[in-house]
Amino acid sequence: MGNTGCLYIVATPIGNLGDFTDRGKKVLSECDLIACEDTRVTKKLLSHLELSKPMISYREENERKQSEFLASEISKGQRIALLSDAGYPGISDPGFRLIRECRKQNIEVVPVPGPNAAITALAASGLPTHHFLFLGFPPKGKVAFENLLRKWDEFEGSLIFYQSKYKMESTFEILKKVYGDQRFLAVARELTKIHESIVVGTISSVHEKSLTSSQKGEFTLIIAPHDFVL
Repeated sequence: MGNTGCLYIVATPIGNLGDFTDRGKKVLSECDLIACEDTRVTKKLLSHLELSKPMISYREENERKQSEFLASEISKGQRIALLSDAGYPGISDPGFRLIRECRKQNIEVVPVPGPNAAITALAASGLPTHHFLFLGFPPKGKVAFENLLRKWDEFEGSLIFYQSKYKMESTFEILKKVYGDQRFLAVARELTKIHESIVVGTISSVHEKSLTSSQKGEFTLIIAPHDFVL
């Protein structure tokens, strides 16, 4: 680390704390402040790493205001690490506005790579990886979600999106309505954790298996191209 201000985008484990990198630990040990989604979650990570650092909350509700403040602090020479609760800041997590603000002000932004649920699930799914589209969390409305799926129906790669456990049942119904029963997909749950599961098959078969399995945690869904057969 140099003496000038800098924003470090630090990926955090998506489940298993052992996945945190040595470089990430070094960055956290040398930074002046940690901006994080939930200070309680980050405190557990710091405890695991045997570190103690000042923290500030940076989440969806205060992202606009905090981005200006944090960019100002970095421009004064502060070295700030940006963390989300799990995964990479800015990828379906808070972080975009601060990173954009730093770029606007020509402030150095340094990525510190690590775990990401979308890529982890895709790599382990057995579905096409050469070409894929990450869609984040689907629109909240059913019609909007259906329209999104129809828009990418002919996409020649895999479609990746996240989903809350509370919406999985309705998600399966929407998938069946738009893509039918026989399109292949993978549903990953609790990645890198004790109860990790990655179920691959047709929409119908994966849905059937899901009815008798745990719905704990957040889900990553990979939808194969329409002509793919496992």
